[in-house]
Formats: sequence, C-alpha cells, structure tokens
Amino acid sequence: MQAYCVKCRAKREMKDARGITMKNGKPATQGVCPVCGTKMFRIGKS
Repeated sequence: MQAYCVKCRAKREMKDARGITMKNGKPATQGVCPVCGTKMFRIGKS
C-alpha cells in the first residue's frame, strides 16, 4: 500500500504495513518508509 512520506516528500510503498484503529475508532494503516525509515501513516480502510 502506498502512503505519503513527509520526510522524502513523495508517495512510496509502505514497508511493514499493519492495520490499526485510531482513538476515534476509524481504521488506518501504519508502516515505515523503505528509503528514510520514517513512520508512514494512511487513514482509511487497509
């Protein structure tokens, strides 16, 4: 799944993507940028 990396300022394929639930109960996907190692986050169905 692709997400926007804030550090690289580009859309990249997430590494170690996993589905999570935010505090408000909405689904999201969290992973790591394969290039710089920054946490990536995408709100919505995973």
